[in-house]
Amino acid sequence: MARIEGIAGENEDQMKLKIRQGIAYVVLVILMFVSLLPFYLLLINATRGKVQPGIKFIPESLFFKNIGKIFSEDYRANYGNFLKSFCNSIFVSAVSTVLCVYFSALTAYAIHVYDFRLKKSVHTFILLVMMVPTQASAIGLYRMLVSMNLTNSFIPLTIPAIAAPATYFFMIQYMASALPLEIVEAARMDGCGEYKTFNIIVLPILKPALAVQAIFVFVSNWNNLFLPQMLLDDANKKTIPVVLQLIKANIDSNPMTADAGLMNMFMVLAILPVVVIYLLLSKNIVGGVSLGAVKG
Repeated sequence: MARIEGIAGENEDQMKLKIRQGIAYVVLVILMFVSLLPFYLLLINATRGKVQPGIKFIPESLFFKNIGKIFSEDYRANYGNFLKSFCNSIFVSAVSTVLCVYFSALTAYAIHVYDFRLKKSVHTFILLVMMVPTQASAIGLYRMLVSMNLTNSFIPLTIPAIAAPATYFFMIQYMASALPLEIVEAARMDGCGEYKTFNIIVLPILKPALAVQAIFVFVSNWNNLFLPQMLLDDANKKTIPVVLQLIKANIDSNPMTADAGLMNMFMVLAILPVVVIYLLLSKNIVGGVSLGAVKG
């Protein structure tokens, strides 16, 4: 009798588990649908022409025509060369990502590995800098860049990425979990130099964290509108967000006659690099975030 009751209890537990799994799958499917719906609607709108009321789920026939508009003479006359602005954003985002991720990891490595008198003070200062918004220093930054003749230049959009407190904070938290100091000591005993130790031994260990931060930094710089809009006046140096802002302003000024299909097609092409970067590096997100969040 006891055995029968035990089997019945196990079957009941299995049934409850299956019900919970079923509910979890339903919730995940709903969340997936909600997450992908805006992208689907964007693709649908990219096949349409002028502004139309309501939401449609069936594509129209203007997809390739709208692509042609992006590369037409009218587009160049109003917004510049699309490929040029696309390459500008790729360059700024890629260079900023490499500089930010590498030097943030190098800074975190130095503070994590070395012991010096002001170690805690430096760490605290970097975290305090993280709390200062970019807009708070925008006027002073602009005046300084004007005096240095660095407007209409990619230098202020890339080089300052070396100082990234948020990326540094994530890296040092990750190192506390995944980088034993014994590995560094062993490399030193084998005669390995400090930079060689960092580049050859430490960076491969940090690969999940580097991938996670590379996604975040690339997307942040790709979507950055504030600094490029403030600094770039040359049409040949405008980035994707600046051009998109111009297209949106044109549509807002003439909502009844504006070509909304052009803007939607522009956004479809603009998000492609972000999607590619995410697909290439996304497998490291879960491991990088979870391990970096656990200390010790």
